[in-house]
Amino acid sequence: MGAEEEGVAGALTTIVMPGPVPGIHVFGGGNSKTWMAGTSPAMTKEKSETRVMTTTTTDPLVSTEWLAAHINDANVRVVDASFKLPGVLSLPKDDYLAAHLPGAVFFDVDAVSDHSNPLPHMFPSAEQFGRDVGQLGIGNADTVVVYDSGGWVAAPRAWWMFLSYGHGNVRVLNGGLKKWRAEGRQVQSGEVMATPASFKASYDAKRVRSMEQMVANVASRTEQVIDARAADRFEGRAPEPRPGIRSGHIPGSRNVPYNQLFDAATGAMKPLDDLRKAFAAAGVKLDAPIVTSCGSGVSAGVLTLALYRLGVTDTALYDGSWSEWGQASGPPVATGPA
Repeated sequence: MGAEEEGVAGALTTIVMPGPVPGIHVFGGGNSKTWMAGTSPAMTKEKSETRVMTTTTTDPLVSTEWLAAHINDANVRVVDASFKLPGVLSLPKDDYLAAHLPGAVFFDVDAVSDHSNPLPHMFPSAEQFGRDVGQLGIGNADTVVVYDSGGWVAAPRAWWMFLSYGHGNVRVLNGGLKKWRAEGRQVQSGEVMATPASFKASYDAKRVRSMEQMVANVASRTEQVIDARAADRFEGRAPEPRPGIRSGHIPGSRNVPYNQLFDAATGAMKPLDDLRKAFAAAGVKLDAPIVTSCGSGVSAGVLTLALYRLGVTDTALYDGSWSEWGQASGPPVATGPA
């Protein structure tokens, strides 16, 4: 597979990384060496209005091979952002404690959210985001590598949050923990206690949509809405996992189930041509404005990430998603195929 598909970056400066975290147990991989994660160069360019094909310098993914080759890069912060729907056991934090990438801290999607909002894990204020990620030992000068268990559920959400709060130097590990472990790479157990850092966040509202904006868009159809939920939920044939939420979809929206965009066997995102075909089959025009949506604003990030790989970097994410729109008092819903 070529560099474009693997997310391999170009020239980098390798710097010494601090040693292993005391009290963390290292196992697996067949040797005693501790692997520290690295990532590709910072995304420092401003968002362009011209959509171009993803290259190795703009690809938001980083490969497991790249991480293994750059284990000693400094200022790298590895983040486990695994997430599960309510009621699904074991809890993501317990999975993290059992096995995670060396040096990884746990990014709790529910904790890093607006606790004054009754909706699940809504974007917090910039002040809170900065405080929360600073407590994870992440500073503005750091390179952040986000991963999840390999099901592509929450790492893209965390990635988009970092971008939305002004931190362009962030990548997603292609294949996550699943691919990392399948290749025999080392993991750790226990919690990494990071030294708090200073992180100043600035919120970019253009990357997020509110329900008011989405309601207006139903009438104007200015932006294409792409729903990441499974087809039976999108079409209203299956009940929603959250009590009291209606079935169906936002009128006029398209459906690209997020699990169509990655290889379930390896956990790796599919090649670019396959991503294009998935969006084209759903009637999505990549040269027109796009908003992604899902059940609660998490798996929509998978669509956002895939689009970013295709050069569509100016999308927005509907934060409340179906957990907001689908409430009994919410706007009209549509059912059936798109």
